[in-house]
Amino acid sequence: MVFGLSRFGAYNPPVSRYFCYILCCQDGSFYTGWTTDPHRRLKEHAAGRGARYTRARLPVVLAYVEAQPDRPAAMKRERALKCLSRDRKRRLIGFEAAPEEDKAHA
Repeated sequence: MVFGLSRFGAYNPPVSRYFCYILCCQDGSFYTGWTTDPHRRLKEHAAGRGARYTRARLPVVLAYVEAQPDRPAAMKRERALKCLSRDRKRRLIGFEAAPEEDKAHA
């Protein structure tokens, strides 16, 4: 057997099929979920067929995606992301705090 090849062809390592994601809603709030297809799920949210929370806060933007090895891990990570403070979510996504927000928290 040649490295990466077998009698059945090339070896393809498993690709993650589960993802956690964070959407940024029109009102500035965040929505966190998990899915097997982030782009399909974004289209569902944008079309008003996603969660009730996002339907009232359209349009939404996909702000963060994180691959997970399996469904239980995705569900566990979703719960952990939902428990983060707004500031921690903003830092995770890469948003910088606005100057007026810095003063409010001082």
